Amino acid sequence: MATIEECRSALEKLADNMAGADGDVREAAALDRSLSCRITDLDVTFVGRLKGGRIEVLDTLQGPPAEKAQIRLTMSGGDLVAMVNGELNFAKAWGSGRVKLEAGLRDLFRLRTLL
Repeated sequence: MATIEECRSALEKLADNMAGADGDVREAAALDRSLSCRITDLDVTFVGRLKGGRIEVLDTLQGPPAEKAQIRLTMSGGDLVAMVNGELNFAKAWGSGRVKLEAGLRDLFRLRTLL
């Protein structure tokens, strides 16, 4: 089980990876949307924005957020860390239900290139 600090660090690493991407990945991540990442085993949610190809974590909340973000991720802390470290494939984890991604249809189509 990952700690809150490890999850925050993984999100920062993901943000750096996205900011350094180019081509289709950079274009897909260039949305300006509210974002939440719920870590089920820790019962915390990181909230922020996906903006300019980068994730900006603005707050960490206990439990689920009061407001629904435009893009919502749900997973365990261990799965977040494993995905960012390249040990878990996002598409396979999403397909098996280990990771949930909820967003509007247009955003899902853009984000699918990240998979």
